[in-house]
Amino acid sequence: MELRQLQYAVQIALERNFSRAAEKLHIAQPSLSQQLSKLEREIGVLLFQRSTNSVELTHAGSIFVDKAQAILDSLEQLKQEMEDISQMKKGKLVVGSMPITGSTIMPYVLPVFQSAYPDIEVVLVEETSANLEKLTTSGQTDISLLSLPLQEDSLVYSHLLEEEIVIAFPPSHPLAKRHMENGEPVTISELENEAFIALKKGQGFRKINVALCQEAGFTPNIVFESSNMETVQSLVAAGMGIAFVPYLIAKRTRSELSPIHLPLRNHPSRTLVIAHRRGRYLSKAADAFIETIQAVMKEQGSFE
Repeated sequence: MELRQLQYAVQIALERNFSRAAEKLHIAQPSLSQQLSKLEREIGVLLFQRSTNSVELTHAGSIFVDKAQAILDSLEQLKQEMEDISQMKKGKLVVGSMPITGSTIMPYVLPVFQSAYPDIEVVLVEETSANLEKLTTSGQTDISLLSLPLQEDSLVYSHLLEEEIVIAFPPSHPLAKRHMENGEPVTISELENEAFIALKKGQGFRKINVALCQEAGFTPNIVFESSNMETVQSLVAAGMGIAFVPYLIAKRTRSELSPIHLPLRNHPSRTLVIAHRRGRYLSKAADAFIETIQAVMKEQGSFE
């Protein structure tokens, strides 16, 4: 059994597709299939059920992939520890981020970090909150930018920012006009009969949105979903509904097709954190990245 075969099996399990797995591994698909067949013959069990449309883990495959991922993670941590002991400045850091948050914060942070540590390769992984927590728990990201609450008990975190949540209206919305005239913040209970545009299920910000409405005594009427916050805002601007928006996103929105952003009463917020798996060795590169993002956010005044 070879180390690369463990990597191949893990990648196939992640992608559930041989072509995509081969592309991510930078090898030819026939070679990947041959290596997997060789591995299965050696260990005497079938790891994947193949069909023309899907690739699914067998029971033995699930156990194998979990153990293989743990082995690969341990080897990576060992490599990081040895690099730190030898005071090497080279290395790789895998940083996870929620897409809407990463698109706002990372353009400020990454240039500063790469200027200070030019020989450290940063790999950015953008995923939904639910998937990102799983990747962080399994060690497939070193650290991840997430929002509270976290669902995985094995994760620990450092606080980064309390980000206010505002409400986006179409420019001609009567409720928006009324609040703009009287200067009063919007009460969430006023939004009960409104149509909402929201992020798709699995994204942490959607969960926060639904919770805000439920705390106000109603379930939001979500008429359209998107995986992209910019699309959500464009649909609001087009008059299809209203949407909760993180302050950092709202502040950078500047176009003729922008919605109107208004504050909410009691100023609800979400807490952004940088998380990693409890007990996982954090390399000097990871520590430096955390220090960099905290320093940049402080320097930018939390991007206000």
